[in-house]
Amino acid sequence: MTKDELLALVRDKQCEMTLYQKLHLTVLLSIPTIIAQFSFIAMQMIDAAMLGHLSTDEAAAVGLVSTTIWLFGGLNTAFATGFSVQVAHRMGAGDVVGARGVIRQGLTSGLIFSMMMMAIGMSIAPYLPHWLGATESICDMSTRYFSIFCCGMPLIVLNSLAAGSLRCSGNVKTPSMLMVLMCCLDVVFNYLFIFTCGMGIEGAAFGTMMAYLVTMTCMTYNMTMVDKNLRFTQDTTSSYRPTIKILKKAGRIGAPIGLERGMMCSAQVMISSIIAPLGTVAIAANTFGINVESLCYMPGYGIAEAATTLVGQSKGAERRDYMHSFAWISMTLGVCIMAFMGLLMWIFAPEMMSVISPDERVITLGTDILRIEAWAEPGFAAAIIATSVFVGAGKTLIPSIMNFGSIWVVRVSLAMLLAPTYGLKGVWLAMAIELCFRGLIMTLRLCTRGWSYVEIRVKN
Repeated sequence: MTKDELLALVRDKQCEMTLYQKLHLTVLLSIPTIIAQFSFIAMQMIDAAMLGHLSTDEAAAVGLVSTTIWLFGGLNTAFATGFSVQVAHRMGAGDVVGARGVIRQGLTSGLIFSMMMMAIGMSIAPYLPHWLGATESICDMSTRYFSIFCCGMPLIVLNSLAAGSLRCSGNVKTPSMLMVLMCCLDVVFNYLFIFTCGMGIEGAAFGTMMAYLVTMTCMTYNMTMVDKNLRFTQDTTSSYRPTIKILKKAGRIGAPIGLERGMMCSAQVMISSIIAPLGTVAIAANTFGINVESLCYMPGYGIAEAATTLVGQSKGAERRDYMHSFAWISMTLGVCIMAFMGLLMWIFAPEMMSVISPDERVITLGTDILRIEAWAEPGFAAAIIATSVFVGAGKTLIPSIMNFGSIWVVRVSLAMLLAPTYGLKGVWLAMAIELCFRGLIMTLRLCTRGWSYVEIRVKN
């Protein structure tokens, strides 16, 4: 059966799906997203390699503000999730007109939200590197890179909203293909601006924003004009004015995620301030190590996005047994794949680091920290996928508190304790321990049934 036929079975209360059909549907939704995630990480690695071959200082300048960029990205994701999960619920309940109404209101709200984020980012850009304890040699470069990123916030927010809405409606192919396109464009634009135009670190930021511009345009066009379920031409009377009902539900779903991401990324900023005094080699090794490790956990994020869609549509269809079934199928699949990816990372860590950086000191230190992190990949998978299951169910408050508590109480505390003695290796050991702990508590939460006890009433 095709993906659309299997999704129709999820919504049809008169039909029962077999275990094979559920697994098949999970895989069908996961594969395009995994491919897109891999291409996104490949883009980041190529970006890092381009900067790494300019100078260690420029790589360190980008790495310094990377955690703050993740903070802004996390808030963007939380905003988009608040609307896209409602799309999944509406689609599961058969309310396609309502799904399009949610998206219209999301677009208006997204423009307002992104302008606010851009203003905040631009106002803190001159001071951020100093707050993070960077040396004067990289402060100016970090400020320029972060400022350009902030100017592109409207592109990033609208792209995330459109991609999330398409995925939650069941259309994973289009956003995945466009994400692959964005990665290819990013490489082309970055090479053009960094090397051909000689713009250095600013060229990397401009190249990425140009790639986002093209992708956002294509993503929004496909959602509003092409997609068979979501295209706006099917009902032209719906309003773009945000309503209290939709905004409140978006807030209930997205606010805990935004607060969690904010607190988690602020913890990452704290960890960056712990790493900064260790020197540019440690900063560069940390940045490149994160890029390489991303290759391992991207399959987990791909499966997690499929889990959000499947759990969300099962909730909309009021099929709680399917919510639990899809949750555990996704969890098992993700843990197995990421455990295998962790093994590959442990074996090929030196080769992976040497692709990004020619600096032997960075390669040696990066290899050591990657081999520490490899052991934590199964726990990381459990944390990623369980969190996305709860997002699909619209139950985000308790998991957000758990994520926040885990990273601050376990990771930050251990990093502060271990860094003075073991340097960057101590910081990554703290991260590995925390990921295993978080995976454990998220799995225990998934074993309960409270997260799925919500009655769904969607009015047509």
